[in-house]
Amino acid sequence: MFDYIERFLDYLKVERQYSDDTQRAYKSDIYEFVQFLGETNDQDETVDLTAVTALDVRVFLSHLYERGDSTRTIARKVSSLRSFYEFLERNDAIDHNPFEGVQLKKAGQHLPRYFYEKELNRLFEVAQADQTALGQRNLLILELLYGTGMRVSELAGLELSMIDQRAKIITVTGKGNKTRIVPYGQYAQKALEHYLSDGRLQLMQADSNPNHLLFNQRGKPLATGGIEYVLKKLGKQAGLTQNISAHMFRHTYATDLLNNGADLRTVQQLLGHSSLSTTQIYTHVTTQSLQENYRKFFPRANE
Repeated sequence: MFDYIERFLDYLKVERQYSDDTQRAYKSDIYEFVQFLGETNDQDETVDLTAVTALDVRVFLSHLYERGDSTRTIARKVSSLRSFYEFLERNDAIDHNPFEGVQLKKAGQHLPRYFYEKELNRLFEVAQADQTALGQRNLLILELLYGTGMRVSELAGLELSMIDQRAKIITVTGKGNKTRIVPYGQYAQKALEHYLSDGRLQLMQADSNPNHLLFNQRGKPLATGGIEYVLKKLGKQAGLTQNISAHMFRHTYATDLLNNGADLRTVQQLLGHSSLSTTQIYTHVTTQSLQENYRKFFPRANE
């Protein structure tokens, strides 16, 4: 694996005659991708750069967007990795460049994407059908993302000491180390109890952090990228056509709260938004839903 990288860096230096700064940038981007692949690998295997799929690429991009990287930074990373895989393809190390045809999001605000009820139900059905330790963990991931509106980074960092099972509340540490209290319901509680009493005990290793909640198959804390990867796989198994992300559960949580009568201030507090204006984007989603229902059900709407 590292031989491929060194050969590529030599190519940049000797044949392309790139500057030292540019070479360092390429190297940094490639090794960041290698680290990401290692963290999201749910199997006890070494990273194989020649086995990267389009799914790996999509999860990596979701991770960068979720982390808050700028469009310009993400474009540079994609350019570096596309060039690296073009080099591998020219040298017959791979048959297809997984970064070929990658389209980046355009700058500007868009309405948040959320799940329809049928899509959510299908995701939960797929997760519930898997009773293995990883399946129990994956169901809990779905229940907590949808049932609390947590950010994926907040879920990845969750520890047992933050969860009050008796009161069904979680003390979440969000952006800027700000804490907030979020409640969760009976479905999440049931999934949590099952995972704690069975699946988590199977996943933990001798050196595992005894206070951490979510583990991968090697007994290491499940990283944000690992959670995103799990969601992508579940979405594929559920037959969903759209590219799903952890943030869609947060959007769905907020949208469902507002559609069922919650006030904007409450939603703001539950999501941990410092400004109400950030929460107000969800009113556009609910207004859009109202308009769609109006046109669908009101007799004179389309006359």
